[in-house]
Amino acid sequence: MPYSGPYSGPYSATHSGRGSAPARDRGRGRCRGRNRDRGQVAIEYLGFLPILIVVGMAVVQLGLIAYTAQQAGTAARAGARSASLQQSAQGACAAAVSSWLAGGTNCPPSYGGEEVTVTATVGIPSIVPGWDFGDATRTATMPLDH
Repeated sequence: MPYSGPYSGPYSATHSGRGSAPARDRGRGRCRGRNRDRGQVAIEYLGFLPILIVVGMAVVQLGLIAYTAQQAGTAARAGARSASLQQSAQGACAAAVSSWLAGGTNCPPSYGGEEVTVTATVGIPSIVPGWDFGDATRTATMPLDH
């Protein structure tokens, strides 16, 4: 007696009706569409890769801007401390920043009354050629040491 359970459809193992595909050929028609999709993920990734690179470069550039602003504050404090002791503010500023930022550092002192103010200006380097992000500027004031 043939099986008549819940899985007794036209493709069940006990079905032997005419017009049904042999067991070895049944899955082949369904795989044709999947073979056309091979490599689709790689193509989508390649299309998305430029966006990932731009976002990564923007994150690095923002970090570089923040680091340069922090270095400008350090340079201003060091320059004001040095100028309050009647020494070179420019030399102290250049020594206080990282060596690769020292070339673009400017720290003119401004004396007034019993205090000195130093404004440090450090050029912000760019990782994108042709883009200029300007300068990071910080000011520090110290009393003159008599």
